[in-house]
Amino acid sequence: MDVLINIDVDDLARAETFYTAAFGLTPGRRFGGDGLELLGASSRIYLLAKAAGTAATATGARRDYARHWTPVHLDVVVDRLEDVDAAVARACAAGAVLEQPAADASWGRIAMLADPFGHGVCVLAFTAAGYDAIAT
Repeated sequence: MDVLINIDVDDLARAETFYTAAFGLTPGRRFGGDGLELLGASSRIYLLAKAAGTAATATGARRDYARHWTPVHLDVVVDRLEDVDAAVARACAAGAVLEQPAADASWGRIAMLADPFGHGVCVLAFTAAGYDAIAT
């Protein structure tokens, strides 16, 4: 099975600038003004141009790019615990908002951010035990 990540944005050029600067992704295929494939992650990421205020679902919800909460978010995993702070600084310099500074946990280190489009993004690194440190 493949998992694709689709991220709705209201400004494709701004999103490209953010995701390439913040996380070192590189542009791949372009789909006119409707989308862009980003390369360099373990799953393919697609930025999809969707105007604010357009219908998001059949429930009548409308796209809103202010900070919003959803149970689905991105985890950007860096190689080492000491890389988290540098990755957070790079993301914030590119336009992310730091919501919770990096903190250590038994399984690793994590910081919580929002991208410029209101989507939640965590930057984290695992210890050698990773989630096995808390698995039951």
